[in-house]
Amino acid sequence: MKKIVSLALVAAMSLSLLAACGGGTTESTAPSEAPVESTAPVAEGFNLNVNIASEPQTIDPALNSAVDGAIMTGHMFEGLYRWANSGENVEGVTNCGLAELVPGQAESYEKTEGENGEVIYTFHLRDGIKWSDGKDVTAGDFVYSWRRLATPETAADYCYMIDMVKGYAEINGGIPETDAEGKVVLDEEGNPVIKEYADPTTLGVEAPDDKTFVVTLTYDCPYFLEICAFPAAFPVREDVVSANPDEWTYDVATYLSNGAYKMKSWTHNSEIVMEKNPEYYDYDKLGPDTITFKLMDDANAMLTAFEAGELDFIEDMPVDDIPSLLANGDLNIVPYIGTYYVCYNTQAAPFDDWRVRKAFTLAIDAQYIVENVTQTGQLPASGFVPSGVAGIDGDFRSEGGDYWTPATDADQYAKNVAEAQQLLADAGYPNGEGFPTVTYLYNTNDNHQKIGEALQQQWSTALNVNVKLENQDWAVFLETRKQGNYQVARNGWIADYNDPISFLDMWLTGGGNNDAQYSNPDYDAAINEAKSSADPAVRMKAMHDAEDIIMGQDWALGPIYFYTQKYMLNSDVKGMYYTPLGYFFFDRCSK
Repeated sequence: MKKIVSLALVAAMSLSLLAACGGGTTESTAPSEAPVESTAPVAEGFNLNVNIASEPQTIDPALNSAVDGAIMTGHMFEGLYRWANSGENVEGVTNCGLAELVPGQAESYEKTEGENGEVIYTFHLRDGIKWSDGKDVTAGDFVYSWRRLATPETAADYCYMIDMVKGYAEINGGIPETDAEGKVVLDEEGNPVIKEYADPTTLGVEAPDDKTFVVTLTYDCPYFLEICAFPAAFPVREDVVSANPDEWTYDVATYLSNGAYKMKSWTHNSEIVMEKNPEYYDYDKLGPDTITFKLMDDANAMLTAFEAGELDFIEDMPVDDIPSLLANGDLNIVPYIGTYYVCYNTQAAPFDDWRVRKAFTLAIDAQYIVENVTQTGQLPASGFVPSGVAGIDGDFRSEGGDYWTPATDADQYAKNVAEAQQLLADAGYPNGEGFPTVTYLYNTNDNHQKIGEALQQQWSTALNVNVKLENQDWAVFLETRKQGNYQVARNGWIADYNDPISFLDMWLTGGGNNDAQYSNPDYDAAINEAKSSADPAVRMKAMHDAEDIIMGQDWALGPIYFYTQKYMLNSDVKGMYYTPLGYFFFDRCSK
C-alpha cells in the first residue's frame, strides 16, 4: 500500500511523466563496428561514466522507442520544453532530484482558440539557441521535424504522439472515400476505403518567422506540453538528415544536436562519449565535462565495474546480489510508473484464442516473481494501466478496479490455476493435451532470463504445456517482436506522460508500438473517443471502456507487475535528477 501511495504522490508532483517504451539491454544496428570520433581534445576535469543499457537500437529522436535511447537523446537534444531539477528529492532517497517541466528551446507561449474549436499554441523561441555546429535553431527546424515525424514514410513508431495536431489524421490515416450522400465508403472487411493521403505540408504547424512556431490542435489536449518535451518531438536538422537519412546518426560530423551535450565519439558495442555543447544557451550551468555511456549487457560486469569505481551509475545488477545490496543501503529504489508484461501474438495460433491468452495470464504467479526474482518492491499487476497514473479524481487503476485477483497466497493461486485449466480445456486442450510447444522470447538480460525461467516453470506446472525459452540481443529482439515473428514475448511499457492514454493508444489497429498485432474496432472507437475529447469525464470513461475490452474481454496482454526503478550511484556524485518513469539526467551533476 505504501508503494502505491508513494507512486501517486511522485506522479502528481512531477506534473507529467516522460518515458519511452521498453528499456533493457541493447545491441548494435550500426553499419560498422569502428569508432566514429571527433577531433576535439580529450576532456579533462569531471568525467562521468554511466551504464543504462548496451548498444541503443537508434539515437534518431523520431525513430527511438526505448528508454535507453531516450535518455541518451535527452542529453543531446532539447524540445520546446525540457525536464529540469525541481530542487526536491524523489521521495525516499537523498541523492536523486525530482524533475519538473520547464521551458526549453521556447521561452514562452500563448494559447488561443481558433475556428471550430481548434486550439492554437504560439511558441516564442528563446534567443541564443544554436545547433552544435553554431547555426541558429529556427522555428523552421521544428516544422520540418514535426512533419517528418508525422510522415508515414519515416516509419516512426511514435508518429501518433502528435495525432492531436490538425492534419495528422489525413496524413497518417488517409482521406476516406465518400459516396453521393457523404457517407464513408467501407471495404468488405468494414474498413474505410482510402482515397488519398494528405501531403505532410498540411500538418498544422507553421513558422511565420524564425522565432515563432505555431501549432494548431484539433482539440484541447491536456498533456500537450509534455509532448513538447518528448524525444520524438525534438528538432533535427533537415540538411543533414535529408542528405543521409539512414546513417546520419552514426557520424559525429552529421549528428548535429541542439541540447546540453553533443556526441564526441561512438565506439559501437563499447561506449558513447558526450561532451559539453559550447553552443548551448545554458552552457555555464552544465556539470560533467564528458558523460560516457558505457554499453554493456552483462549484469555481473556492470556491478564489478561500479564497485571498482569504473562506473559512477548503474541501474542493473545480478538478481542474486539484490538482497545484500538493499540490506547495506547501496541500492536505491524509486517510483517508476510502468507495467512489465507478456505480449501475446494475437494473430498466430495458439494465442489467437482469447481463452488461451487468459489461461496463460491467470497461471502466472506474480507474487512469487516479485518476492523471489525481482525483489525490489514491485506490485503484482491486476490490469494493464499501472498504479500512479492520474484518473478522474485520483488513481486510474483504483478507479478501474482489478481484472483478476493476483495470487497473494497459495489458495488464490490455486483458484486462478483452476480457472486457467478450465479455459484451456474450453479452447480444446484439456489438461494441456494437444497444445503445441511454444517459445517465450526475451531480450538478453539476467533479470529477464530469471523471470522467463519462472514463467516457463509456472506454465508447465499449472497448464501441463511445454514452453521453450529464447533470448535475442536488444535490437534484434525489438525488430522480431515488432514484426510479429514470435508467439509470446517479454514486454514492458513506461508512460510517456501522466495520462492513461499513454498505455492504451499503442494498441490501436496498425499502431507502430502494437507488438501484439491486436485489432478490435470497438477498442479503436473507444480510444478515438478518448483522444478527441477534452472533457475529463468523457475521456476517462472511454479509456476505462478501452481497457475493459483489451483486458476484460480480449485478454490480449498478460501483465505481471508494476515497475519500480533501481539504481546505484557513486556517493560522491551530486545533482542527478529523474522523472518517475525512468529518465535519469546527468547534465547538472557535480562531484
